[in-house]
Amino acid sequence: MMNKKTYAAMGAAVLLASLSLAGCGSNGNGGSNEAASTNNGTATNAGSANGGTTNDAATNGDAANAGGTNAGAADTPKLTGDFEIQYFVGGYGDKWWTKVIDDFKNANPDLNVKALGGPKINEQNKPRWIGGNPPDFVYIDGPELNDRQMVEDGQLEDLTDWIKEAKNVDGDKILDMLAQQPQQYDGKIYNIPLVLNSWGIFWNKALFKEKGWQEPQDFQQFLDVSDKIKAAGITPFIHTGKYPYYINGAFLYPAIVSANNGDYTVLQDMAANKVEAFESDAVKTALGKIVTLRDKGFIDKASIQINHTDSQMLFLQNKDAFIPNGLWLPNEMSKDIPQGFDFGFIPSITQDAGQKIVANTSTATVAIAKNAKNKDAAKAFLQFVFSKAQASQWAELSGAPSNIKGDISASNAPNFVKDAAKYLTDPNTIVIPTITFNADVDKAMQDATDALTIGKIDPDGWIKRVTDVVRKVAK
Repeated sequence: MMNKKTYAAMGAAVLLASLSLAGCGSNGNGGSNEAASTNNGTATNAGSANGGTTNDAATNGDAANAGGTNAGAADTPKLTGDFEIQYFVGGYGDKWWTKVIDDFKNANPDLNVKALGGPKINEQNKPRWIGGNPPDFVYIDGPELNDRQMVEDGQLEDLTDWIKEAKNVDGDKILDMLAQQPQQYDGKIYNIPLVLNSWGIFWNKALFKEKGWQEPQDFQQFLDVSDKIKAAGITPFIHTGKYPYYINGAFLYPAIVSANNGDYTVLQDMAANKVEAFESDAVKTALGKIVTLRDKGFIDKASIQINHTDSQMLFLQNKDAFIPNGLWLPNEMSKDIPQGFDFGFIPSITQDAGQKIVANTSTATVAIAKNAKNKDAAKAFLQFVFSKAQASQWAELSGAPSNIKGDISASNAPNFVKDAAKYLTDPNTIVIPTITFNADVDKAMQDATDALTIGKIDPDGWIKRVTDVVRKVAK
């Protein structure tokens, strides 16, 4: 799936509260590293959970003046020249990108728009970024792209002043349209969140109904139903051992927040490389819940060596009842979903009875290259995509919520996406804001979690492995 390095949600509750709707990627964003297929870097239509239904309203955003840096102004200059857009194709597919780029082309007929998309586009374009000749506009998701690293390497345009007053094609201020505000790097803004996704736990509602199993709302209920699932000859839990950020994002991090009395600042302290945060009781308690799954024999032994698609296939075949994943899962596996399979979803199952559900959201962002050759077109495209019409169109074509506020309850967005909104809009849900871990620490946590799931280490061993790395990077 996609790279998920950015664990986001700042205002998600506000955002989704106005969305009556609804959510992989670089090691923290939300999608998939593998998608359908592409032709010479130009993405083909990957599967969509909603069959690619489009929203006619989406074309309302193609106003003739959509091509300037001040959308809505009558004297907006005409866009000309070449304009390159780089977008990764993963679990969200590329139907939205194909549609929105076509709409933008139609709105700007004198602009030569070049779409560079695919599951390996980040790898293919890496030499261009390193060489200082990048595409103008980039969707930061999938492997080989890390927003913080791109900022530190001076690859992204500083949008701080521009975004303050920038308006979308409808004349609405972009910052006012965002559910989650842009992450700041030393007080500056370089990329804008486009997608709002949530990690969580999935199951098959149809199977649970057939077996008479209760859908869990807390950790004890999860353990109770897992005992019944195991007794029925089905493995309760499978995860993606090759990419442990799945189990960390959907299970461990919410568990840490719950164990910290719902206070997510413990994760922020971990991201700030504070050793004491990793050694806290909250972390030890959360790790203990993974040990409980392990010692009860609830974790599929195949997990440790398989990738996301293999684990997802076993889940879809009802070989395993629960899987930690992101809202991109149904869309990513749309071609393999058995008839009658009905996705159940909850953001977290690690909370104790009476505690609030914890939503560890993730985001994928868009940015303009600092060395872009057509910055006017890139800014105009930003103004084009951040509209209410595109929020609805994204949800329908990608099967995930957009970061744009807007009511899409009447849209053709998948039911599981709308179901997710039930949690994300609930004031009792704890929404974890954007948190980016140091890359080395993140990798250490992933490897340690894998080792914990198979009994190679205990919670103290997890903490020691990780804090050894934290001390090194903090010097």
